[in-house]
This record gives sequence, structure tokens and C-alpha cells, in this order.
Amino acid sequence: MIAFSWQGLRTSAIAARLGCHMQTVRERIERFNAEGLVGLGDRPGAGRKPRLTEVERGCVIALARSAPPGRPVRDGAGDLVADDESGPAQWTLDSLTAPARRASSSPAARSAGSCKEKVHRRHTRSWSESTDPQFTPKGLKSSASTPTRRPAPR
Repeated sequence: MIAFSWQGLRTSAIAARLGCHMQTVRERIERFNAEGLVGLGDRPGAGRKPRLTEVERGCVIALARSAPPGRPVRDGAGDLVADDESGPAQWTLDSLTAPARRASSSPAARSAGSCKEKVHRRHTRSWSESTDPQFTPKGLKSSASTPTRRPAPR
């Protein structure tokens, strides 16, 4: 931008060549004129600063991806048992908070569970399978070729 400006190009021509907005070119040239090369560096972003360090975020993410202590799993005999019967069966924001605070040296806020990482809330589906010999699964799902009802035109 600065070199094009020294060559005498107008702001609109510089913006067109670089594929950016004219206001961006104006602001960068003004900052260069006021501060020199230091003015061309990126400025800190707007918004609230992160409350957790990267290490703390990593701990929360690892915890959210782990199996909750109260999740029932089948043992060798086919019975459902949980490591900790009083623990949560699935992670929620509230159930993640206490273990995250214990694992971290600084206080992790309740919002620690809502990360940008790919941590999906999963719901348990205890109805999906059964070892009960008397269990009869529901019938077949409807065919994809079954037409759907459309509302009558008005």
C-alpha cells in the first residue's frame, strides 16, 4: 500500500489492486504517516479478552470430550453400570464447571464449557438398544420413496 502510494496511485486504485476496501488503504497510510513502520502492524482485536488461557481451554475441551462419570456402560454380564452413580450421565455446562475448576489453577467460569472447538453436546439414547430377550424393536422405518403430504393449494 505504501509503495503504491509513493508511486502516486490514488486510494481507489490501490484498493482495487490489493483487493481491499478504500477505507483500509486510507487508515493504513494515515497510521504509517503518524507512526512509521510500527503503525503497519496489526492492532489488538475488539471485544472481551479471553478469560481462560490456552492450557485451561485445552483442559476443558479434553474434559468435555471424555465420558462423564455417571454414564452407564454395559459390563461383561450385559448390565448397565456407571463409574460414579451420583455423577452426571452426560456433560452439561453446569456439570462441566466443577471438574474444570478442580483441574485448573485459576477459576474457570461457567462459560468455560462453551468453546469454539468442536465439542458437541450429545444426548444419551438408552432406548436405542436392549439386551432384554423380551424386547421387540419398533417396526421398519418408512421408505424414503413414500411421498410426503403437501398442503392443498389455496
